[in-house]
Amino acid sequence: MSKPVLLITRRLPEAVQARAARDYDAHLNQPDDLWALDAAEIARRATATNASAILCAAGDAMNAACIAALPPSVKLIATFSVGTDHIDLAAAKARGIPVANTPDVLSFATAEIAFTLMLMAARRAGEGERLLRAGNWGGWAPTQLMGVTLEGKKLGILGMGRIGRELAKMARGFSMEVHYRNRSRLSAAEEAGAIFHAEDASFLAGIDVLSMHIPGGAATRHWLNAERIGLLKRGAIVVNTGRGTTVDDAALVAALQSGQVLAAGLDVYDGEPRVFPGYLGLENVALLPHMGSGAVETRDAMGFRALDSVDAVVLRGEKAPFLVA
Repeated sequence: MSKPVLLITRRLPEAVQARAARDYDAHLNQPDDLWALDAAEIARRATATNASAILCAAGDAMNAACIAALPPSVKLIATFSVGTDHIDLAAAKARGIPVANTPDVLSFATAEIAFTLMLMAARRAGEGERLLRAGNWGGWAPTQLMGVTLEGKKLGILGMGRIGRELAKMARGFSMEVHYRNRSRLSAAEEAGAIFHAEDASFLAGIDVLSMHIPGGAATRHWLNAERIGLLKRGAIVVNTGRGTTVDDAALVAALQSGQVLAAGLDVYDGEPRVFPGYLGLENVALLPHMGSGAVETRDAMGFRALDSVDAVVLRGEKAPFLVA
């Protein structure tokens, strides 16, 4: 009997592709061509292959037009991500196509990148490496590239979900005091001593470092705007590993130029892979190319989690274990 067709939009880790090829007629994207940026092309390939499921990734054009044009054979859309900003969930629901994601396996890795950026920004690590690579280092000097230590600083975590809580654990190891802003207060066990703020003003005014971990979407677009930046202590550090759309780039650049924000560390951008040009000429910004979950162990686990959902729906006729909608 022929295997069901699984359409995979991007090249995935080797172990994930091997499992997919074992259990499905897997249509892989080995060259990692960016055809999935075209909604019509996704639908065309799903129709041409009579796909039973689509395993997509962040940035793919799984919009309403794409989903409306998918063939009736598609039983599931599984995304190689936790976020679903790239999928029109309402359109999928209207078509009766469930959507699954990959929760609970990338929290530590993403928190690691947030802490990496925090250290890079505080200790001017990017500037130091650029100095060396340019051949301009003249040796140690008492006042060269003086940053600030994180020891004893107050870390403000915006969005105290799984990633935020992992970051809080790391911060305590650096003797940081943890504050957080969340839609609702956590239990005492989940807080683990972190200080909850019900209002933006008290939260922002009381912290030395802001680390952002909120979802994208219209409700959070440009959450960090000029007004909220003005509430921060002068010389605060800003880190964003959540969604690029949550930062008003022009406002943050202005604050970095004025000294209102001492330094920033960014792993996500509004309109990726485009990066706001104002960041590129600033030495006090550490920039990484969306590396949050980029550990071998994490990416394998994400792929396996997506395939677990595909297996449940396509092979066993069951509900996907990691259902979003």
